[in-house]
Amino acid sequence: MALSDKKIAFLLTRGVEQVELTSPRTALDEAGAQTFIVSPSEGTLQAMEGDWEHAEVFDVDVPVADADADDYDMLVLPGGTLNADSLRLDADAGALVEAFFAAGKPVAAICHAPWILAQTGLAKGRRLTSYESLKVDLQNAGATWEDSELVVDGNLITSRNPGDLEVFNKALIETLSK
Repeated sequence: MALSDKKIAFLLTRGVEQVELTSPRTALDEAGAQTFIVSPSEGTLQAMEGDWEHAEVFDVDVPVADADADDYDMLVLPGGTLNADSLRLDADAGALVEAFFAAGKPVAAICHAPWILAQTGLAKGRRLTSYESLKVDLQNAGATWEDSELVVDGNLITSRNPGDLEVFNKALIETLSK
């Protein structure tokens, strides 16, 4: 399955759950897509294993303030508590997510990443899933929350946690292949 004409933006910052970045990114890279780390962090960012253990450091490809949804075919939002909490308060990150939704482009979020959807009002009226601790936040934001490994609602793809990555990655590739 060749996705060589597809460009994917991964929006993240310090504290991202490493496997929620590396697993989908590797799957997309192996399918031929071009992937880019977009971030409010400058230069590099520290990934985590869980909330406490430092993992690898990754280079930022595009500053979020310079990112344009028109340049990409899909937005992927990896989780991680620290990452998601920081991103939902970043105005440029919120604006980029809003631009992907306004353009009707696919947006995929896993674990804590849907927090930014609640923050921007984009969760309202959507069916989705997330890490269980976000359930009430997302319901309060007007979403219908499901405890499922994968929920696809139009252009929105969501999964709960790293245990769902296989099905999440498959959904990303299938969506881009359409």
